[in-house]
Amino acid sequence: MAYQYRVAATERKHQRHPGEPRLPAALAVLVAIALYSLLPNKLLIVPRLAVPGLELLLFIPLVAANPRRMTRGNRELRRLAIALVLLIAASNGVALVLLIRQLVGGHGQDDPATLLMAAGQVWLTNVLVFALAYWELDRGGPVSRTQVARPRLPIADFRFPQDEDHDAVGEVAKRSSEKSGWAPGFIDYLYVSVTNSSAFSPTDTMPLSPRAKILMGLESVSALVLSVLVISYGVGQLK
Repeated sequence: MAYQYRVAATERKHQRHPGEPRLPAALAVLVAIALYSLLPNKLLIVPRLAVPGLELLLFIPLVAANPRRMTRGNRELRRLAIALVLLIAASNGVALVLLIRQLVGGHGQDDPATLLMAAGQVWLTNVLVFALAYWELDRGGPVSRTQVARPRLPIADFRFPQDEDHDAVGEVAKRSSEKSGWAPGFIDYLYVSVTNSSAFSPTDTMPLSPRAKILMGLESVSALVLSVLVISYGVGQLK
């Protein structure tokens, strides 16, 4: 009986949720598109505006469906959102490979400042795209996390501190998932991505599913490789 009461209370909390704001994730997408469009020609394999134009074509219907808050979702919109993330990831992955070739091959000697700036753009885009991937995949995506009752949510890919804080001191427990109906938003996944890319390992949020572990591993390795090469390249320019 007590369990049924907790389930009903959790369902009521989710039914009252207005939906996650669209703006943070939308800004992340726009920043990622802008960063790619500003890369030097050496890191592009197609016309400069081809990839950003395609990304915007995928992005516009997603914003039109949920312009202010993430409340509407269906299979087509979800596929479109995942396709957008994959396109941003693929284009930045190609830029990362080309950047590594420039750094290792010594082809950037003529303009090291531009190459180092491009490395920063690729790193930041990497952080944004993995944040978007975590945000889209965990617990069925942003619409599912706030509009579906917790007992019926898909299995979690990540375990946040709020998922375990229900038995902490009162002022902490009030923010827990169980007592407040809290659900992670884009800023939470952005923080996970930033810390994973900086520390090269999870910090306070743990990956649970194989796909989450693979994604976090890929982000850590790519950030580590890029950091090592950039530092080595920078030291070489001082000689």
